[in-house]
Amino acid sequence: MGKRVLVIVCLSMVLLGASAGNSLSEPPPVMTASLGDETLLFQEIPTVTGASKYEQKVIEAPSAVTIVTAADISRHGYRTLADLLRSVRGFYVTYDRNYSYVGVRGFGRPSDYNTRVLLLFDGHRANDNVYDGAYFGTESIIDIDLIDRVEIIRGPGSSLYGSNALFAVVNVIAKRGRDLKSAELAAEAGSQGTAKGRASYGDRFSNGVEALISASAYDSTGQRLYYPEYDSPATNNGVTERTDYDRTENYYLKLSHHDLTFSGAYLARTKGIPTGAFGTDFNEQQNKTRDERAYADLKFERSLSSITDITARLYYDRYRYEGDYAYFQDPFTSALNKDLGSGDWWGSELRLIRKAGDLHRLIFGAEYQGNLRQDQESFYADPYGSIMPKDERRSSVAAAYVQDEITFSSSLLLNAGVRYDRYSTFGGTTNPRLALICNTVGKGTVKALYGSAFRTPNAFELYWQSTTTDANPDLKPEQVRTYELIYEQYLGDRLHGSLSGYYYRINDLITQVTVASGNTMFENIDSVAARGGEVELDAKWRGGIEGRLSFALQRAEDQRTGQPLTNSPAQMAKLAVTAPLVADRVFAGIDEQYLGRRRTEAGNFTPGFGITNITVYGQTLRKRFEVSASVYNLFDRRFGDPVSRDFLQDTILQDGRSFRVKLGCAF
Repeated sequence: MGKRVLVIVCLSMVLLGASAGNSLSEPPPVMTASLGDETLLFQEIPTVTGASKYEQKVIEAPSAVTIVTAADISRHGYRTLADLLRSVRGFYVTYDRNYSYVGVRGFGRPSDYNTRVLLLFDGHRANDNVYDGAYFGTESIIDIDLIDRVEIIRGPGSSLYGSNALFAVVNVIAKRGRDLKSAELAAEAGSQGTAKGRASYGDRFSNGVEALISASAYDSTGQRLYYPEYDSPATNNGVTERTDYDRTENYYLKLSHHDLTFSGAYLARTKGIPTGAFGTDFNEQQNKTRDERAYADLKFERSLSSITDITARLYYDRYRYEGDYAYFQDPFTSALNKDLGSGDWWGSELRLIRKAGDLHRLIFGAEYQGNLRQDQESFYADPYGSIMPKDERRSSVAAAYVQDEITFSSSLLLNAGVRYDRYSTFGGTTNPRLALICNTVGKGTVKALYGSAFRTPNAFELYWQSTTTDANPDLKPEQVRTYELIYEQYLGDRLHGSLSGYYYRINDLITQVTVASGNTMFENIDSVAARGGEVELDAKWRGGIEGRLSFALQRAEDQRTGQPLTNSPAQMAKLAVTAPLVADRVFAGIDEQYLGRRRTEAGNFTPGFGITNITVYGQTLRKRFEVSASVYNLFDRRFGDPVSRDFLQDTILQDGRSFRVKLGCAF
């Protein structure tokens, strides 16, 4: 019922805006201030908003930044944010056939819910308040077709964003009504019985109203899979069928008028679990998870004067999780286990940006988040048997931050910031960031960066308990300190190279261990140190050919054992190239991705592997029709991803060769 009401309200608001005036096609001018505006080259450098909470050129951002655009998404055939991040230097994705987990700079614990990466949608925090999870696969709340660009901001971000921003902030900027200027229909089909449809409408009207509304649905039958660990007559000889299904529906609205912008989204996703995880019955269709996610965000932005800007935000979020785990073959239970998680929260932010002459750009901000519901429960259904009685929690966090961008000269800039967060659960934490940025002779930039970040223990880690798990309400936040040196160089107007080296150390890492009772419990016992380097070259040739080549070398170690972390590749290499085949209408996109060997939970190593993805994308009839065809894992490489100890398998085999065909039209 709730989602139907949301759709009806959204449609009504769009129709009201449309009836008020005719559409406009010219976007408003964007004004930015930055270092080195005197050269034409620097005017072509992309900008980023998520690194400092205002628009600045990437060479001035206090971090290493990658921008992926809507054109990149189309020409490379990215189906989800997880696909997109697989192509980005220093990032890798693990898939356990339920959720997608993002690893960054050698840290990617299997099944860690993405708690150490902060996901934003137009600056709105998207990590939930029960598991602190960020969702990047088909479980992501916004359809990838609605993305204008994605800002990948590496390094600690707690000085501006608080918890979860240990390794990166991923800021997804959604399209606006003017980006569509019409109604759109899109349909796609692919291997594994996959189909998807989308209907969208967007425009900007003469009365100043701008609107975008969209609805999409996705369905995949999934694969027939074989797991040798279950190869016995009692478990269908290791074969599972019709259990890898994935069904998703998304709704999205963005509505703006002058200084006000409202955005809202809803997701419902049901995913079958074909792996027998958590000791469940193998080849059982009732093993599944269902996630519901919704948010509403109202933002006010205004320039009070030529030197002062103000931003205010008010939001409400909801998350619902339901896991069904079949134990019908277990003689002690013979029932379906249901795990439930429910979160409701609201929050606000007030931010003031003020220029103090030509030397300072100051940011003052305050935030509050009230967690109205952080509930968990587990029980056997039919016959009923309690595993974890319903645990109901409430909490809050208040924060204040300040950042100063100090311009010493046309070639030297200092960015310094600090944030204080006060949690009702454990108290306060302070996290600074410093960045010295120097423009060198010959269109080069050097950045020396230091920052600290934290992740507060989530409700699941603090309070989950069962017959085999103990709660630990005394957990402390994880802390990371990162040091990084970056060199970027523009060679003419068509080549851009970057070289970076980093070191980070995590203390009080939260890890699930076995305690004296024989149960498991989360404790602050681990410490991790990592060092690595990344190099990347971007090129644009005459005729429209574009390419990006990167290589990452890293080592992340458990300081107690001296062993490399699980699921931590020592090397990664990425190549992405697009080339026009027919003028500016038809393009070919090729992605090459190599991932080095990774240690598993059992102490084994997965072999390194490389895959090739290829997409042909075209636009016809004044760009009103689009068609694309993609082949993923072109050479059908067989490889597996490490998984947690919740699985009988040490690794989960990933997809072989697959394809997708997509059609779209605007009218």
